Amino acid sequence: MSREQRGPNEKLGTVLALAGISNAGLARRVNDLGAQRGLTLRYDKTSVARWVSKGMVPQGAAPHLIAAAIGAKLGRPVPLHEIGLADADPAPEVGLAFPRDVGEAVKTATELYRLDLAGRRTGSGGIWQSLAGSFAVSAYATPASRWLITPADSSVERSADGADEAPARVGHSDVAKLREAAEDARRWDSKYGGGDWRSSMVPECLRVDAAPLLLGSYSDEVGRGLFGATAELTRLAGWMAFDTGQQEAAQRYYIQALRLARAAADVPLGGYVLASMSLQAIYRGFADEGVDLAQAALERNRGLATARTMSFFRLVEARAHAKANDASAAGSALRAAEGWLERSREGDPDPTWLGFYSYDRFAADAAECYRDLKAPRQVRRFTEQALSRPTEEFVRSHGLRLVVSAVAELESGNLDAACAAGTRAVEVAGRISSARTTEYVRDLLHRLEPYGDEPRVVELRERARPLLMAPA
Repeated sequence: MSREQRGPNEKLGTVLALAGISNAGLARRVNDLGAQRGLTLRYDKTSVARWVSKGMVPQGAAPHLIAAAIGAKLGRPVPLHEIGLADADPAPEVGLAFPRDVGEAVKTATELYRLDLAGRRTGSGGIWQSLAGSFAVSAYATPASRWLITPADSSVERSADGADEAPARVGHSDVAKLREAAEDARRWDSKYGGGDWRSSMVPECLRVDAAPLLLGSYSDEVGRGLFGATAELTRLAGWMAFDTGQQEAAQRYYIQALRLARAAADVPLGGYVLASMSLQAIYRGFADEGVDLAQAALERNRGLATARTMSFFRLVEARAHAKANDASAAGSALRAAEGWLERSREGDPDPTWLGFYSYDRFAADAAECYRDLKAPRQVRRFTEQALSRPTEEFVRSHGLRLVVSAVAELESGNLDAACAAGTRAVEVAGRISSARTTEYVRDLLHRLEPYGDEPRVVELRERARPLLMAPA
């Protein structure tokens, strides 16, 4: 569907010529990008001709997909205003700013919380479907650099002076409730995936509970705790969006979580947000930027974070190096991560958000590193350790580990073992709501295509069919 614009879209025509993309080529790229996001689009060269010559403006996610398609050819982000489609952007800047001023940071975060997120919870996509394709790893550059330069605000005290109405006075009990909500959300997310309805209540908690508190009055001490608890919830909202394939939402939540962590003066938490950004960058194919974000997390936490926390940051760095196919750097980071983990002790003041991280998790991510480096023997060794203690607490992680195990078995020539692990992975994936886990299964089936006539592969493909056909 398109709506009329006044006159030809000369900007779009100029950029298409610069990129060397034909009308038919752009239509094909946009349709393909839409399919990757679960959208059925049927644009053709006539559609593109109308966009250029008549100024027709495509609706929904199409403007962002057009920008993404052209940007991929040019090798840089292409904003909508450059192609004459800025009016199609329903929320061009919401959540992307990293303000220097604390008051502006509160305003930016609460604006993000107020966005209509019902669509993401019900599966219709809502505003995030409209923004599909707008993820740009370059948007992390300013937040990361500003955080590195100044990881803590000097004061966050907020008084009632000058307010039209007396704002609520925030106390420690309010902060405790937010932290409890974050703890519950972490548990549900690990067990049921980011798309589970319990986990998806996090955006509503931010909008209904956290936002009014941020706009209340509080001392510097209480404010630090409030910003920290809200940063945890905001990072969780980003993580759940990431897990369900809503990369545009995840990016905006991560940026705001980092800004709130700075207001909390919580450097380890800021590092955790940067590590989450790094994992997203890796997943989206930006390995070099993933290295930068992981190293930013490490740099500011030297001498501050606990040994277990530093281990996790080095592990994320290893994931990025492995995706960049740098075996030497990945191996070095993995050894450092294991060394930090060995130095950790019971009773260390580890942050509550790190409760998921143990040797099992280290082994699972090490296996993924070696999968990316095409070293199946190492993958099998670490996967055996990662799967040695199956748990109902971290169901999604267990499913991901099974897929990695299946890939390692396949690359070692063990088709039976690969299909067996794949079957178990499909069973686990069917119990949770996680687009990321489904993508792992899809990748395994793609790797099995050369053996498509084998009865075991046919059976696995049939078992996975309901999972792959389910709405995202």
